[in-house]
Amino acid sequence: MVGRLATDPAIRSYKLDRGTARRVLAYGRPFMGMILVFLISTVIGSALSVVPLLLFQRIIDDGVLGGDSRLVVTLSLAVAGMALGSAAVGLVERWCSARIGEGLILSMRTQIFDHVMAMPIAFFSRSHTGKLVSRLQSDVNGAQQAFTSTLSTLVSNGVTLVIVLGSMIALSWQLTLAALVLLPIFMWPASMVGRKLADLSRDRMQQQAEMSATMTERFSVSGALLVKLFGDPATENASFARQAGDVAESGVRIAMTSRVFMTALTLVGALATALFYGFGGVAALSGQLTVGTLTALVALLARLYGPLMQLSNLRVDIMTALVSFERVFEVIDLEPLITDAPDARVVKGPPSVTFRDVRFTYPSAQKISLASLEPLAAAHESASAEVLRGVSFEAVPGQTVALVGPSGAGKTTITHLIARLYDVDSGSVEVAGVDVRGLTLASLHAEVGYVTQDAHLFHDTIRANLAYTRPGASDDELWAALRAAQVAELVERLPDGLATVVGERGYRLSGGERQRFAIARLLLKAPPILVLDEATAHLDSESEAAVQRALDAAREGRTSIVIAHRLSTIRGADQILVVDEGRVVESGTHESLLALGGHYAELYRTQFADQ
Repeated sequence: MVGRLATDPAIRSYKLDRGTARRVLAYGRPFMGMILVFLISTVIGSALSVVPLLLFQRIIDDGVLGGDSRLVVTLSLAVAGMALGSAAVGLVERWCSARIGEGLILSMRTQIFDHVMAMPIAFFSRSHTGKLVSRLQSDVNGAQQAFTSTLSTLVSNGVTLVIVLGSMIALSWQLTLAALVLLPIFMWPASMVGRKLADLSRDRMQQQAEMSATMTERFSVSGALLVKLFGDPATENASFARQAGDVAESGVRIAMTSRVFMTALTLVGALATALFYGFGGVAALSGQLTVGTLTALVALLARLYGPLMQLSNLRVDIMTALVSFERVFEVIDLEPLITDAPDARVVKGPPSVTFRDVRFTYPSAQKISLASLEPLAAAHESASAEVLRGVSFEAVPGQTVALVGPSGAGKTTITHLIARLYDVDSGSVEVAGVDVRGLTLASLHAEVGYVTQDAHLFHDTIRANLAYTRPGASDDELWAALRAAQVAELVERLPDGLATVVGERGYRLSGGERQRFAIARLLLKAPPILVLDEATAHLDSESEAAVQRALDAAREGRTSIVIAHRLSTIRGADQILVVDEGRVVESGTHESLLALGGHYAELYRTQFADQ
């Protein structure tokens, strides 16, 4: 109850979109049978928790004071039976609640996960990972409470309140009226402390978020390395201690505020009990009430204020759950910018790659993301400038096309358009003679294999990382790919071999080793189109020569797009494109471009000036 009082008051004034409630009910439709059982068990459980209090009246008045031992035994057994029944019903209620809640969570999480994974890469480049994960965690949990705790609160407390009030009025309407007169005194501290708890809880959540962000950044491999190389341990410790101290201090304030609140409620409850015993005792002495009736009234009084408090916060509970649903719907309703066309077909024919007058600008946040998922600083970003300006070229099977040029010229962007990670603004990108927008994404991605400059590995085993691209690959095929990538000897030296865990982002391996594993993954997939973005950038000269031979063998008969800053690695390319400021400014072979004496010749002279 105290926790719900701490709900941010902004929830009370939140404006829900029309149709939210209808969509929420649609999620509960598959569980209607179980929800019905849940409601019935909740009603029975609430009744079984109150009826024994009324039996106590008869046990005292008719049994104990009336000298009827048989009645005492009978009613006591009835109370015991109700206790057993209440326990059994409670188990049924909890089972139904768990099945409904976890079923909703499973349905919503899988739906969000599938939807998010269908989003284009631009969505992930802008969205804050922590905020996105929060939608699948806290918001989904908050949403399912609409069908479990909130529904249970409404039914159980509503039934309890009706039975308690009806019983108290039947026993003594005068004392019942006195109990209701005391209700404002009971509610006043709840309202006052609720606002205080809301402010304290909001501050504590913000402090915990900042502390969690600090730990997440420092506990990652790259963050820990940065701290060790450049950070000051004393400053780091002091900064974290200050954040943790703020969290601890807010925890103390919340604990004391809650305790003061509970103490106040206990005092009010004790006052009400004292008044009941005082006036009720006098009434019992005068014969207006029986001892059993007084005892039952006092017991019922203890069950009166709780349901009233719970129901008074019911609107906040409902709004909180619906707001969580809306935050989930916000993600689900964001349409992926890149989807299969209704008439999309699979890739067929020779895997050529053709760019026809391609112009491209990275899409704005309004098209691909949600403001609530982005860092606050992103709200003030300027519009993106055009990245590609009329790029045209063709790469046919068996041919290697190399892209060279300064950083930021648009080389990596060109490779991203091949697999349709983004859509062009104008012009077209064709694979096997068909515009990629007319091909299914699954078949297109199966045709293209990438090795990027920053090779990413999952925090899993070597076998799992390699087999990710071909789940059915045998160990023999895995070893063949490792040998071709010149990394088999390393795996053989490891105690667990293919079962070795590579660590977060593969940081248990060196940069060159990660790169060779990424190349092995590509060789295992063996796609018709290869995209190599500085694939040998992190390798030593000996390994580079060996891996380059493996890549040369892999490129035979395939279409290859290679990005290279070291021009020595692409001297044998069939076509070299010099990209500058989003345009192809020169194209030709190594010899023809040197003879031209333009950008490529200048780049070549700069790299090999010392030699």
